[in-house]
Amino acid sequence: MNETDLQRWVEAYMKAWGSNDPSDIGALFTEDAFYYTSPYREPWAGRKAIVEGWLGRKDDQGSWTFRFEVMNIGAGSTGFVRGWTAYADATYSNLWIIRLADDGRCEEFTEWWMKEK
Repeated sequence: MNETDLQRWVEAYMKAWGSNDPSDIGALFTEDAFYYTSPYREPWAGRKAIVEGWLGRKDDQGSWTFRFEVMNIGAGSTGFVRGWTAYADATYSNLWIIRLADDGRCEEFTEWWMKEK
């Protein structure tokens, strides 16, 4: 994985976030991927569970803005992204750890998010 691969994946994630289309969401992840909505919660395991979990807590289209920067590409296929999500009533700081498969889909995604003051 390189920075361009990771940036491309995050941009596809943003597209899925904006559309909430199950095909856009599913296309991001391998069949057996894990999505950790918090570092210590049980993950959504498998593409079907990820799509269902995502849609169960989806954001309305146009209710947020997001900007990000790739922080680092670690050993193997793991990337680190810092992001900022702004809603009408709050802004959140995000840290994403993303492990991509050789085909560019995500095998494991972990997010930390903290409300800014």
